[in-house]
Order: sequence, then C-alpha cells, then structure tokens
Amino acid sequence: MTILRLLTILRRVDCGQLLAWWAVDGRDSMSKYAVILAAAGKSQRFGDPHKNKVFSTIDAKPLWMYAAEAFSKRADVAEIVLVISPDDREMFGEKFAGNAAILGVRAVVGGSSRAESVLNGLNALAANAPYVAVHDAARPCIAQPWIDAVFATAAERGAAILATPCHSTLKKVDGNRKIVETVPRDGLWLAQTPQVFKTDLLRRGYDAHPNPVQATDDAAIVAALGVEITVVEGSPLNVKVTTKSDLRFAELAMKALPKPKLFPFG
Repeated sequence: MTILRLLTILRRVDCGQLLAWWAVDGRDSMSKYAVILAAAGKSQRFGDPHKNKVFSTIDAKPLWMYAAEAFSKRADVAEIVLVISPDDREMFGEKFAGNAAILGVRAVVGGSSRAESVLNGLNALAANAPYVAVHDAARPCIAQPWIDAVFATAAERGAAILATPCHSTLKKVDGNRKIVETVPRDGLWLAQTPQVFKTDLLRRGYDAHPNPVQATDDAAIVAALGVEITVVEGSPLNVKVTTKSDLRFAELAMKALPKPKLFPFG
C-alpha cells in the first residue's frame, strides 16, 4: 500500500470512534460487565425546556460524565454504552465526542420510552460480557463500594439491584390529594441503579415482556420472568436528579461520597 493511499484511508477514519474502540478492546480480557447508561429521557420534571438534565453540570462537569467515569475506571467493565435522545445527538457529537472517546463510551440513540432506549443500548453492545448493568446517567453520585457490592451479588445470584429501605410514612392519595390510606412501609425499598443482570436474562426479559413500556425499571422486566432479584442496600446519596432541587442535593452529596483509599494495602 502506498503512503498516499494510507493517508487517504486515515483521513476517513473517525478518530473519536477509533479511540472508543481502542478503549473497549484495550480493557482486561477478564472483564465481565457491560454498562448501559440511560440518558434519553425527556426531563419534563426538570424545569428546563432547552436542556436534558443529564447535561446539567456540577462543578462544570455534566451529570452523565460523572456516571461514566465511575464505570470507566473499573477493570471489570468491558464496555460502556450511553443511550441519548435523538434530539441530543448532534449537540452531543459537537460538545462531548472527545470526552466520550477518552472514557471509552459509545453513544447510541434511544427510543420514545425508557424501555425502548435500554433495549437499543442492549442491542448495541459489542462485547460479549456475561453481565450487563443498567444505570441512570442522571445518578452522578455513585460510589465504587456500592458498585462492588451489586456487581458481586449479581455474579453470585444472577440478578441484583441497589435500593434503600423506605423509612418515611407513605400516604396513598386520590386525584384531589386527599389521603386514601396509609401504606405499610414494612418490606418496602426504593429502587436505585445500577441494576445488574446476566446479559441473556435481560435479553429474555425484553423478548418475553408483553408491554415493556409500562415497566418503570429493568428489574420489573426481569421479575416478570419469575426470576428472583436480590436487593443490595445502597445509599440515599445515590440520588437520581429529576428536579432542580435534586441537582442541588447532588452537589452536596458529591462532597460526602466515600473516598477511594490512596494506599489500599495499608
């Protein structure tokens, strides 16, 4: 091949995509987990019609990037796919393609519902990782000990999610906000992410579910198969940013997250 021909081919290569491929292929061959970051929501409750909440920032860094960094630094993660809204595709390419490539993140376009978006991410996975973790890109305050725990439990039992026990008194109300009943909180937990499953199990869940759009998380999709899913206690700090108030809480929570040990063998 002539030098001129080689240069012509190289000019046609998307360097950002090339870096992303390298980041995936360069990971440890023993990596067991693929990660899907769900970021294609409409953010209707966030209160900013011009911005998806995952692009809101804490200390000048967008929320999705905090979530991606938490997984990109792990040797046991084989691949990270970020599912974004079709409306954000052009903007993401212009602003964040370089960041995504450095983190080893591939962006794919989602659908009209959360379930469709996660399924698009599942179908886009390139690595044959035996486990897949689905995480809300709007949960930037995810710490390594919580990921360690839910990954290990999923590897042992096949399906596990982070969650926190419900300590508040729950009231069921009618359309006029009148209290109908007090709901017993015994045994009630608030689901979080990551939610981690054997990859073939999550695929079977989506294939078999009669109406996945109605499911509000992936645990509901898998549970419909009759599979037992183990809850791993997370933390209230692992907040999902839904409103502007949540964003302010996340800014404070970020400062309170468990810090990695500088000298882990000491």
